[in-house]
Amino acid sequence: MSDSDPAGGPALADPGPGASTGHRVYFQSSPETIGESPGSDSKPDEDEPVRRPGKTVVKYNRKELRKRLKLDEWILEQLTGLYDCKEEEIPELEIDVDELLDMESDDSRAARVKELLVDCYKPTETFINDLLDKIRGMQKLTIPLKN
Repeated sequence: MSDSDPAGGPALADPGPGASTGHRVYFQSSPETIGESPGSDSKPDEDEPVRRPGKTVVKYNRKELRKRLKLDEWILEQLTGLYDCKEEEIPELEIDVDELLDMESDDSRAARVKELLVDCYKPTETFINDLLDKIRGMQKLTIPLKN
């Protein structure tokens, strides 16, 4: 996915909350091409960028991204309860969902999460089982390498 148009201008998007304008992405023209359009010889005001529709490539399914975000929020909520602290005070640990999805079995996934939660003094079995239930059927979100 590119952040610029063929002329080199930065990509502009208006993802305003609650906006129902459709899925459109506009690219700002480079200074050399502002106002230029097929069959047009006049240049509009230089301060106002010309927008033209562009195509984008979506690498990830939005539904999967939304599921992953909800899972991340759930994990944070559970960890604050397990460690009896605020989000900022949770010990440094990273539960890598993609790493868990790469593992062969639920037993190896559970062992990995238990290893990460070794400093937790509260029982973690319920959290681990719930986490494994939630990630079952999820897809990895790592970017595929181009050959």
